[in-house]
Amino acid sequence: MIKALLALVASLALVWALNTKHGNLPPLGKLLSPYRGFWQNGEKAGDFPAQQTLALPGLQFPVTVRYDDHRVPHVFAQNDHDLYYAQGYLTARDRLWQMDFVAHVAAGRLAEIVGPERLETDRFFRRMGLGFGAQKSTAAALADPVSGPVVRAYSEGVNAYVNSLTPATYPFEYKLLDYAPEPWEPLKSALILKYMAFDLTGRSDDLRMSNALRKYGPAVMRDLFPDYPTRESPVVPAGTPLDFQPLAVPPVPPAFAAAEAPYTPNQEPDRELGSNNFAVSGARSATGFPILANDPHLQLNLPSIWYQVQLAAPGVNVYGVSIPGTPTAIIGFNEQAAWGVTNTYADVLDWYQIQFRDARRREYWHAGQWKPVRRVVERIKVRGQADRLDTVLYTHHGPVVYERPQTPFMAQTPIGYAARWTAHDAANEFLTFYRLNRARSYADYTAALASYGAPAQNFVFANTAQDIALWPNGRFPLKWREQGKYLLDGRDPAQEWQGWIPAAQNPHVKNPARDFVSSANQSSVRPEDYPYYLNWDYGSSERGLRINQRLGRMPRATADSLRLLQNDDLGLNAQLMLPRMLALAGTLPPSSPEGRALASLQVWNYHYAAGAIGPSLFELWYDNLVKRLWDDDFPLDPKGPAYRYPARDRTNTLILKEDSSRWIDDRRTRARETLPLLARQSLRWAVDSLTRKYGPQSDKWRWAAQKSTDVLHLLKLPGFGVMDVDCGGGAGIVNATTERTGPSWRMVVELGPQLRAYGVYPGGQSGNPGSPFYNSMMETWRVGQLDELVFLKNVHEANPRVATSWALKGQ
Repeated sequence: MIKALLALVASLALVWALNTKHGNLPPLGKLLSPYRGFWQNGEKAGDFPAQQTLALPGLQFPVTVRYDDHRVPHVFAQNDHDLYYAQGYLTARDRLWQMDFVAHVAAGRLAEIVGPERLETDRFFRRMGLGFGAQKSTAAALADPVSGPVVRAYSEGVNAYVNSLTPATYPFEYKLLDYAPEPWEPLKSALILKYMAFDLTGRSDDLRMSNALRKYGPAVMRDLFPDYPTRESPVVPAGTPLDFQPLAVPPVPPAFAAAEAPYTPNQEPDRELGSNNFAVSGARSATGFPILANDPHLQLNLPSIWYQVQLAAPGVNVYGVSIPGTPTAIIGFNEQAAWGVTNTYADVLDWYQIQFRDARRREYWHAGQWKPVRRVVERIKVRGQADRLDTVLYTHHGPVVYERPQTPFMAQTPIGYAARWTAHDAANEFLTFYRLNRARSYADYTAALASYGAPAQNFVFANTAQDIALWPNGRFPLKWREQGKYLLDGRDPAQEWQGWIPAAQNPHVKNPARDFVSSANQSSVRPEDYPYYLNWDYGSSERGLRINQRLGRMPRATADSLRLLQNDDLGLNAQLMLPRMLALAGTLPPSSPEGRALASLQVWNYHYAAGAIGPSLFELWYDNLVKRLWDDDFPLDPKGPAYRYPARDRTNTLILKEDSSRWIDDRRTRARETLPLLARQSLRWAVDSLTRKYGPQSDKWRWAAQKSTDVLHLLKLPGFGVMDVDCGGGAGIVNATTERTGPSWRMVVELGPQLRAYGVYPGGQSGNPGSPFYNSMMETWRVGQLDELVFLKNVHEANPRVATSWALKGQ
């Protein structure tokens, strides 16, 4: 009897253990179960039915969905409600876990899924106010008679799929993490857009710049951190006249000294997040009609950040990519027009030092009086533990992200400062994209941009009426020059944003004389050509310069011309700096490792091809030379104040022209350093680094191996990403493929009577790792090719690549 009882207890314990999550380990019994485990997520190409009818609650009229050979859904509905309901349902079928996970990240809800190790992540995103801003934008969207029904219908469609699931049919990641899908709501769609705003505008150098200002004073800062680079080709061509009467610019108030805070190097958004977009006019194209191209550079993940879809209903027939979890197409085209986006790099996040009345932090000083602090208690659920309560303090500026000294989650976050960020303000980006999907004329395009808030983006546009245009667009605060370059005084009303630049006065260019428009995260406009201050620090100039060089030499451009431009791998920084660095290094013994490296660099053609060793040598050499120049003056020391180096443009000017600059000498050593000495030291370091990693100089030093581009699963699950992708490109290159970022979607659209469009992203339509469509487009993307996109003009149009047709109907 005792043995039987012990066996029963052991069996029950084993059942419990196998069906319970232990730390980071999934419940193995559930995961491995043949009836409900991950085996159920395996999928073969033949498992996708060519014909089926689905009865869905809430559909008003029948919807036809035709799938092409890349499993892109082409949705034909009879009204807007059913169109976006179907989009929500179909996106959820392919990407439910991804969209739900990103919404959890933005809402600060990871700890409830994975446990206490993500508690600080949750605290940070809540304190940065992503949910605060998302609630405002959701309210604005729902109150609008156009966008409100759209986001509601999308949520209804997602929920129709969620409600159809059982534990056996949950996406794989739910089983791995042992949690269940929850109902979708419009707030989640807004959270996803706010997360994009954080990814693209959530970094700030205000703290580092203020520390440098305290250390060196304003004269040095004007010299080393100028407001406009010496080598630049701005988005708005130089000399473009204004077509508006500007507002008065606020006066510059007296400066103040900013406090220092510790530096901890972690978690920052990548500076290389950017993009390219460009359009050529009909006068410059072989077809006689405009051609538009866009390749947004974002983190490379699986599932892909984008989801391809065609959406057709009365008044709209658009093809493009959506962000899973949000309605409409974000980048795309219709029969008359095309558009795309790049990051603007406008300064839309500033930090205000808060003076609290006392340690209770119930009041703060502003405009000569004590004002009440709004205290918001955040309840954070933690898996396996009790809920945590976190009180966030809100001033009229925004949330105080950290009110007490501590190690910040993100290095640039100052202690005791409130964040003023455009992502906290209500805006209606859903309405912008709804209107862009239907835009035909230039007037349609500008009207669509009027409701857009954040993240600020360069919107390129082209249409069959022979217009090309580009607007750096978003809600831009009305500032005095250099406002927000440094930390600001939250007590002084003169240091606040003084209103908004009118949307019609945002920088813009339409049908320029050069017959093309382009943006690549460079300066929006020369300061002398524009009355308002937008920022002082943009993306490096090389991509914009190279794109404009090539477009200026394209008299009869084709779609393939622009595809080749998207894949351009010439390094302008290397072309500018390598001859000078070779001269500084001088002559070295040809048989020495450094001598052989110099010989290779002397014949390198500056192209960042996958198999070239020149990029591996140059990038290590250049980066180490920059570090040797600046690290004694602006040390990146975790134990000291936070600093940043001067921008590349200013550093290059020093190396090229300022041999006797005081900044060359390393003040930490007794000897006096010179540029030739630093060049030889950094060359030796670069060669030693590659030798230790790969052995003596050989083909193993190839750029693809050194760069090592990885496309990781969102959870960084081993075996669920694509590692060491053999491709060229790099930071500051038009083909901006780096270790973890790159062209997340390449698109080229030839407008005209014979509309043709091409595109690809590094992944596939399915978010299921067990599907053949999980990363089915990866190889096409890797080699720089594009797929021709299937655009159906009507529901009945025949196409050999479209063999699947589903019927959706109401219950």
